[in-house]
Amino acid sequence: MMKPESPFDVQDRVNAWVDHGKFVLSGAQGGRLAGLTFAVKDIYDVAGYQTGFGNPTWLQTHEPASLTAPLVQALLDAGATLKGKVITDELTYSLNGDNLHYGTPTNVNAPGCVPGGSSSGSAAAVAARLVDFALGSDTGGSTRVPASYCGIWGLRTTHGSLPVAGVLPLQPSFDTLTWLANDANVFEKVGEVLLPATQHEFHRVLHWEETWQAADESLHEGLRDVQRVVQARLGLDAESVPLLGSGQTLEDWRHAYHVASASEAWQTHGQWITQHKPELGAAIAARFEFARGVTASQAQAAWDRIATIHQQIRAQIGDDGIVVLPSSASTAPEINADMAAIDDVRLRTMRLTCVAGLSGVPQVSLPLHTAPGKPFGVSLLGPPGSDLALLRLAKQVATDLACA
Repeated sequence: MMKPESPFDVQDRVNAWVDHGKFVLSGAQGGRLAGLTFAVKDIYDVAGYQTGFGNPTWLQTHEPASLTAPLVQALLDAGATLKGKVITDELTYSLNGDNLHYGTPTNVNAPGCVPGGSSSGSAAAVAARLVDFALGSDTGGSTRVPASYCGIWGLRTTHGSLPVAGVLPLQPSFDTLTWLANDANVFEKVGEVLLPATQHEFHRVLHWEETWQAADESLHEGLRDVQRVVQARLGLDAESVPLLGSGQTLEDWRHAYHVASASEAWQTHGQWITQHKPELGAAIAARFEFARGVTASQAQAAWDRIATIHQQIRAQIGDDGIVVLPSSASTAPEINADMAAIDDVRLRTMRLTCVAGLSGVPQVSLPLHTAPGKPFGVSLLGPPGSDLALLRLAKQVATDLACA
């Protein structure tokens, strides 16, 4: 059992940490990440400590972990110091960033607004500069959305590219492991430690107008700026191509994802929910209730639809295409927004986030601001396995934008 090597010393002014996650483990000396600190979403196992999954009943019904998740261990071995565990939305089944039991972490870059979820504590801690970076996860947007709302760097990795051992799942066919950072250089350093090496080069810039139209008009100027810089840096003109086939809509795609992923969530956690009857927030309880009712034939129809969409997206991107698209449909909603407004934003955002989810490709979100100064994210999406090249291009784009 690992023991803390020094007292927990974070002044948690943003309500990001869970009580059972307040510990410190020092990284190896002299590693590539020496001197950096990180936190982990409370879905990652750390030997000797409990993993709470955003729900007190889960915490009560599970023993401390016997092993540390390989991804966490890789960061410790690279010299980074672990500053404990941070809040996740319950069972990671939300994009909003609130938690019935542990509260809503503070979004310091958008006061009065939600941080986004489900990697809410990870994003809030990074945005407040309480750690240099934080591990999260992204199934339906759980890192890209908080990164966008909090004005920080985040990504969705190529599905299956990072080891998921020791990490609690929600929907394994869509779950990916991720991280968030304030500083682009730190974001890249972590990528160099965790991601496979890449030789990808981008020779086509694709423009999917359907994704831009799914986002608020206030985000379009930033989208145009990023696409202009991408074109200039690569020396390419954007090709305007339809993402959707005849008769398709992004809502159809979202619905296919919704049904298939819900079915898988129930397969993954239905037995535990039925046995222990945990208290869940109203929105998350409703999602699991829907998941309980998905029939085998409904799930199979959705999976069949997804197979077609998966092939369609990957065929368009090929091994050298890149796309600029919104990370979320809007800036962060206000904390006291009514449920109808929150659900509208969630549905519109999932029409965007499902694209990478359905195809399993990487997507990097870089931070921008609207004219009034509210943060939002613009993403670069690329071929499977191009994560590190995509990350490095996003960093170059951000530098060019800052110098423009």
